[in-house]
Amino acid sequence: MFWSVSIRAAKLRGFPGVTEEGVMGVDVVLMRVARQGTSPRRRRLSPLASVGDEDDIIARTFGGSGKPMLSRVDPCGDLVLSPAEMGQFIAEAGSLADGVDETDAGRVRRVLELARRCRDTPGTELHLQGD
Repeated sequence: MFWSVSIRAAKLRGFPGVTEEGVMGVDVVLMRVARQGTSPRRRRLSPLASVGDEDDIIARTFGGSGKPMLSRVDPCGDLVLSPAEMGQFIAEAGSLADGVDETDAGRVRRVLELARRCRDTPGTELHLQGD
């Protein structure tokens, strides 16, 4: 009951990403990480490319996959993956692209392109950003 009231209230207030089902989108952003020295305070992120999730395809597909890494994707939080984690991420997300309709598969393929770029480019991270 509380959840449905919260969703209705959020929609009335115009919060982005809240749908009738209550699922919020997960945007995927490939970030370049620049560090000056060893302090985490000097860590700077700059976006290189992104895939939006306006219609919640990524959130629904990844969240309901039952795959270990993809099940960590949270539509209300953020998940940051390093290039070292891209092997497992690509394997799990790649297996999903064949089992969904063409619209969903296209979005998953675009996420896979970013994951491959992250794997192949030193100094990058893949950010999965919930709403």
